[in-house]
Amino acid sequence: MNNLLYVAATKIRPGEAGVPKLEAADVITGILNTVYLAAGIAAVIVIIVSAYFYVISQGDAAKIKRAKDGILYAVVGIIVVMSAFLITNFVIGRF
Repeated sequence: MNNLLYVAATKIRPGEAGVPKLEAADVITGILNTVYLAAGIAAVIVIIVSAYFYVISQGDAAKIKRAKDGILYAVVGIIVVMSAFLITNFVIGRF
């Protein structure tokens, strides 16, 4: 039985079976783009939540500072993620 499966498996080529051929750069790019998307979504959620905290702060200086810091850190995070996206796509594109 094993011999029969081995013979059948050696005659099937990945292209003929509908299995796409992937390059390592394509896989890495796909994984990194997914991570960048998740980080961007998280940063936007932090901005929305921090804006909500800013609106309900009722003039309390500590709450306002916390909300402003959250917005600032989220914007810096978006800038870092965008920079990482550009750098990695540039580097991967060179190989």
